[in-house]
Amino acid sequence: MLVTTFSIFTGCSNDIVYAPIDEDFCAQIHFNDPHPLSKQLAPFEEIAISKTGVYSLEEGDNSMIARAWLCESAEKTIDIQYFIFSADNIGLIAIDYLLRAAERGVKVRILVDDIMVEADADELLALDSHPNFSIKIYNPAVNIGKNLPEKLFGLATNFRGVNQRMHNKTCIVDGTVVITGGRNIADEYFDYNHEYNFRDRDVLLIGKSVSEVSSSFALFWNSELSVPVTTIVNAKDYELNTETKIEYVHQYACDPLNFWPQVREKIRSVPVAFQNIQETGDLVWVEKVSFISDLPGKNDGSAGLGGGGVCTDSLVSFIQNAKESIYIQSPYLITTELSQRIFQEAIQRGVRVNILTNSLASTDNLEAFNGYQRERENLLKIGINIFEFKPDAAIRYEVMTGALQKEIDFTPIFGLHAKSMVIDNEIAVIGTFNLDPRSANLNTECVTVIYDDQISNTLLISIKNDLKPENAWQITLFFNPDSEAGSLKQFKAWLRGVVPKSIL
Repeated sequence: MLVTTFSIFTGCSNDIVYAPIDEDFCAQIHFNDPHPLSKQLAPFEEIAISKTGVYSLEEGDNSMIARAWLCESAEKTIDIQYFIFSADNIGLIAIDYLLRAAERGVKVRILVDDIMVEADADELLALDSHPNFSIKIYNPAVNIGKNLPEKLFGLATNFRGVNQRMHNKTCIVDGTVVITGGRNIADEYFDYNHEYNFRDRDVLLIGKSVSEVSSSFALFWNSELSVPVTTIVNAKDYELNTETKIEYVHQYACDPLNFWPQVREKIRSVPVAFQNIQETGDLVWVEKVSFISDLPGKNDGSAGLGGGGVCTDSLVSFIQNAKESIYIQSPYLITTELSQRIFQEAIQRGVRVNILTNSLASTDNLEAFNGYQRERENLLKIGINIFEFKPDAAIRYEVMTGALQKEIDFTPIFGLHAKSMVIDNEIAVIGTFNLDPRSANLNTECVTVIYDDQISNTLLISIKNDLKPENAWQITLFFNPDSEAGSLKQFKAWLRGVVPKSIL
């Protein structure tokens, strides 16, 4: 059984007596010999000037291990930007890797959205007190450093501001490699949750386009909306016990019980695995890759809960210029008259539009499902081919960690969280953008656009695989699988009908 915590340093005090660290296990998950990133990337030095290496991360454990590899290999900087950075099993392991990098002299900067931060103020301050660790909070309106009256006042007086969140997700190492895509840092995005896990997708980039990601991070880091945690709360008001708390994180991450056995085996072979993706051609070098990100604040707010953004305009343009086919994966599918008209115009041009979203049985967001449910019939009448993901999709045995579900009866609900698009089998889009008004108008988003037939075809094969009957239901005017979720969940979804679609 995995240990799950809800505070970064649960139970820490100066009086804690730790069990000895399992040095043998630590040696398995951390490199004893130096594996500097510059040395590993040296063979690509020339090609990386003009092209971008692209590798899709479909499996949760591989995506986690790729991040571990980058942290272990980092030499200069690690820049982290996430909507959710949970203080659960995955979160604690991630913090351990980041702290170990900082202890080697790597400068670590973490920018996280305020609304989903689970850690207490003293825990954030303890991490930030490390000389190589800096933490900023994006739009700290209602959580960190706020008491209940302050939170309620913010909700009442600044409704749009409170709802404008940073949904970007990037991990940049030494300005040369980046991982970006749908995954947040939490158990359910990396196959570690015992009740609910996501089918998600990230993309690893090496070379030319990484500079665009770094520029976007710099804009957010230097924005007035991104506030140092030391400005939000006063360290003098807390007893930090920094060394004790950091030791707790290292102890936790060196406990073999907190890693799936299959993950331990893969971590040991990371350098070999990276060499393998080079030799097999899975790392594809592409001439044209664009990283598109909204600006901090999304838009000027003059349109209230509307206003669009850079990502919204770009994705609309792709749909409007499609000639043959559009394949989309989006966990949430909440459309407006405008978005329905854009899809209808594409279909009238002869474009086939196929969208996979969550079913009521697989969704983690009843409000969002209700927003989709209200317009589902209209979308079908327009001519969109709609598929809904199954909570027990067979694909989970391929993209979740090994065969754990079979070995230990590990059968959580499996929900869709990947946000991807393929246009005319020529353009692949992997990012954070959901097909809903919140992504379109409120949350800042980012997407990687890859103009390459090979990458597009590989992504299309993956999406089409998810559309197969063993993974998804095809919806018609006469059939939907809502009843598969049970009467209670159907009733709860119906109750969410009071929430305006504009803020879903």
